Amino acid sequence: MGGVNNINNRIIPAAGRPATKPPKLEDRQGKSFKEVLEAVGSQGGITLSKHAQARMMTRNIVLDKSQVERLNTAVERARQKGIRDTLVLMDGNAFVVNVKSTTIITAANRETLKDRVFTNIDGAVIV
Repeated sequence: MGGVNNINNRIIPAAGRPATKPPKLEDRQGKSFKEVLEAVGSQGGITLSKHAQARMMTRNIVLDKSQVERLNTAVERARQKGIRDTLVLMDGNAFVVNVKSTTIITAANRETLKDRVFTNIDGAVIV
């Protein structure tokens, strides 16, 4: 017989984090995120904001040397056109970059680009 008293006897699972942990970034990419950050920083030009670092890590965006060079070139092209904040579209990823400080503000991958609106930019570079 179900009744009001029966409701109190039910066990309701706790909401929150899943019971299993996702694989570490090292396991998924072969390089640790720290190694990727050091590689980007050592190549000069582009730097990453803390927000962009977090987005790239959670969205599994890893840049190789040639992509960093292409990103630097795109930012330089934006600078020549007088753009202050640019959207750079490259290899299915999007990067919002402050041109003056040459800093990636945020990053999005192909999956997170769907139905996305970018604000506070005054130009875009597609490479």
